[in-house]
Amino acid sequence: MTQTNQAPLVIKLGGAALSCTQTLSQLFGAIAAYQKSAQRQIAIVHGGGYLVDELMTKLQLETVKKNGLRVTPYEQIPVIAGALAGTANKLLQGQAIADGLNAVGLSLADGGLCHVEELDPELGAVGKASPGDSTLLQAVLNAGALPIISSIGLTEKGQMMNVNADQAAVAVAGALDAELVLLSDVSGVLDGKGHLIKTLSEQEADALIQGQVITDGMIVKVKAALEAANDLGRPIEVATWRYPEKLTQLFAGESIGTQFLPQ
Repeated sequence: MTQTNQAPLVIKLGGAALSCTQTLSQLFGAIAAYQKSAQRQIAIVHGGGYLVDELMTKLQLETVKKNGLRVTPYEQIPVIAGALAGTANKLLQGQAIADGLNAVGLSLADGGLCHVEELDPELGAVGKASPGDSTLLQAVLNAGALPIISSIGLTEKGQMMNVNADQAAVAVAGALDAELVLLSDVSGVLDGKGHLIKTLSEQEADALIQGQVITDGMIVKVKAALEAANDLGRPIEVATWRYPEKLTQLFAGESIGTQFLPQ
């Protein structure tokens, strides 16, 4: 792929999109078309909570969340890492390859891309990621490939950690100095009446959290987007993958969801 002066684009992919082959195919089609027309480097960071939930149910293990984050007992991290860095990553890579993309599966640990440490002892093997060394990822991008990065990382001592995928995407975008789009099931942040909020500042978001308009996992997403906007010094978009025909415009910088503004 030809190098351009345009900043790379990190796309966080999560939610039910991962379980729908047709949706994924349309998404990868939009990415392929945009990559070709814009000659822009793109990396995907993904979650896969639904796969973990299914696996936990089959193994008769309880799923517990605290403040929107999955509690991950250390004895369960091999199972969760297998679902995210293994099954989810290869499902996405396989679909991307089927749709004609040169996809490479990676994790937060590869090439030291992100530094990961324990977030909170009460959460278990849940990591906090910060930007690391993007040299290996940049080499993959320079080769014209599409990196698909799971949110599993390693500490300095080699301990596997489960990182929230929104927070992982922020760290990857920081490592690459990239623009960031968080794609999810929802069209953005909705107000108390169910209407889309086009832009949000930190103060406005805090007020919506206090008023319990923004709740549960959306709090994590909103805080990750605000952190990214401030760290990267550029607006961050939270939008839905449900309208594939709008994704090319979104990737090109047109807002279709909620934009989080830097302070």
